[in-house]
Amino acid sequence: MQPGADRGPEGHSRGRWHKSLCMPSTQPHHGGARKNGVNTHHETGVSRRVVLAGIAGNVMEWYDFAVYGYFAQAIGQHFFPSRDPTASVIAAFGVFAAGFLMRPFGGLLFGYIGDRMGRQAALTLSVLAMAVPTCLIGLLPDYAQIGVAASALMVGLRLVQGLSAGGEYTTSIVFLVEGAAPGRRGLMGSWSVFGAVAGILLGSAVGAVLTSVVSAEAAQTWGWRVPFLAGLVVGLTGFYIRRHLPKAAARPEAAPPPTAPVREAFRTAWRAMLRVAGLNVLTAVGFYMMFVYVVTYLQQVVHVRAARALDINTINMVLLLLLMPTAGALSDRIGRKPLLVGAALGMFVFAWPLFWLVHHPDSRLILAGQMGFAVLIGLFLGVVPATMAEAFPARVRCSAVSVGYNLCYSVLGGTTPMVTAYLITRSHNDLSPAFYLMAAAAISLLVLLRLHETARVPLPL
Repeated sequence: MQPGADRGPEGHSRGRWHKSLCMPSTQPHHGGARKNGVNTHHETGVSRRVVLAGIAGNVMEWYDFAVYGYFAQAIGQHFFPSRDPTASVIAAFGVFAAGFLMRPFGGLLFGYIGDRMGRQAALTLSVLAMAVPTCLIGLLPDYAQIGVAASALMVGLRLVQGLSAGGEYTTSIVFLVEGAAPGRRGLMGSWSVFGAVAGILLGSAVGAVLTSVVSAEAAQTWGWRVPFLAGLVVGLTGFYIRRHLPKAAARPEAAPPPTAPVREAFRTAWRAMLRVAGLNVLTAVGFYMMFVYVVTYLQQVVHVRAARALDINTINMVLLLLLMPTAGALSDRIGRKPLLVGAALGMFVFAWPLFWLVHHPDSRLILAGQMGFAVLIGLFLGVVPATMAEAFPARVRCSAVSVGYNLCYSVLGGTTPMVTAYLITRSHNDLSPAFYLMAAAAISLLVLLRLHETARVPLPL
């Protein structure tokens, strides 16, 4: 039994989080193909299938995120028409934001499915719940055809997508980390966030190609539907991969699943869930500010051309994409804590100087400034997934990770662009977002100071 474990109603041990994200387990490492319910498969083909299955839904989720943002103006005109074009765009983004409100509920739902029915079942359902609404958006009659029903249907489809997104990312983290061989949990966990960033780049690339192939008028009238319809291919591919996983990738439970995993998670791991939320403050504020809002900031505040702002952002997102698995693999060698503390401390110290570079009119300095943020955020993002999964016992891992993560992102993720714009307007200081980043880094750093190293111990059962 783990140190500090207690016994639940069914007589099975429950791990506690004592003064850290996870107390070390006394269970030994095993090098076999499957031991203590954790796969350590060595077949490269199986590992690749597991990685593809883990990231497929994240690619789908963030592909839709990018496409919706890219064509928000067209969506606003077709589904939320107004005499004021700006009001239509605001309405379209309002519906997009509404999806974030569903994420906590999605985390509870898919966390329950993942802990009660299995990780594969949750992942298979979540990718369908994302792919089908994405395709339907591409087929949806607009306001001119069916009136206000078009607006209502658009809202409904976005809410279903938000529900799916709430459980997709965190369940994929659990699936990948549990399927990792000893000494590779950091690398395997990093592929989940790799899939998210890859989805954004894919969506942006599809949007850019479409607008370069068809005229601006065609893109506004019918072309915007094509990327949503194409999303069905991405979704069905993910569904097929997840539905036909090799048996070696299926993780048997160490004990019968709990009847109420969400309730058990709140009863036994609520402190750990709060710490996971605190750990993610830096990633929520940092990513949404420096890779979502920054394009608007460069255009409106720094007065950089839209094309140049997008180019700079794309280059640094590619760098972010490469850094995250590198950071995950490095954390398997030197530990999670050194990288996490180093990145958080670096953000606290360098947020203002880097933001000063981003605010500079010289494109090369802007690129260098955002590149500094990409390095710090990439190092942190690449290590967080495994760290979260290692914080909880298997019985409630999906539910607990989902609640902790979504608690943070539902409050800070979607609101960061709005808060950042408000800070600039209120303070009349173009560099004020740097102080918001510093505060986020300080909160996560306080959590990290209580972190015990978990890279070299088995996952708690």
